[in-house]
Amino acid sequence: MKLVIIDGQSGRMGALIAERVKAAKLPCKVLAVGTNAIATATMMKAGANQGATGENPVMVACRTADVIVGPIGILSADALSGEITPAMAVAIGQSAAKKLLLPVNRHCGHTMVGVRDLTLSQLVDEVVEQLRLLCAEELITM
Repeated sequence: MKLVIIDGQSGRMGALIAERVKAAKLPCKVLAVGTNAIATATMMKAGANQGATGENPVMVACRTADVIVGPIGILSADALSGEITPAMAVAIGQSAAKKLLLPVNRHCGHTMVGVRDLTLSQLVDEVVEQLRLLCAEELITM
């Protein structure tokens, strides 16, 4: 399964996801796509298999991703302090990949109502559990 993690700013969220996916030994090839070089480097240090930075890598990765993971803001142009371009938001939104979006209420200009207020660590635990279920589904359908 090709997992694309998209993150920006410091890449801390994406790094935590990459680290936990690797620790869970999920059968995923992890591609870290940062909106800036710092985010990409941080995710690579955390265990991503490959990394790339910028708008075009987001657009290319979304074409072949099975699952895209990132903060909810990756669906909105100008989110993450302006790091998400309109083209990135469209590519992510139009991708056929399943999307696991973390409802982070800071820095994206959005507040998700009706969502439990969890720590980043708890959110990432839920992402890993969802990925585990998706991997199991993929094995069943093969």
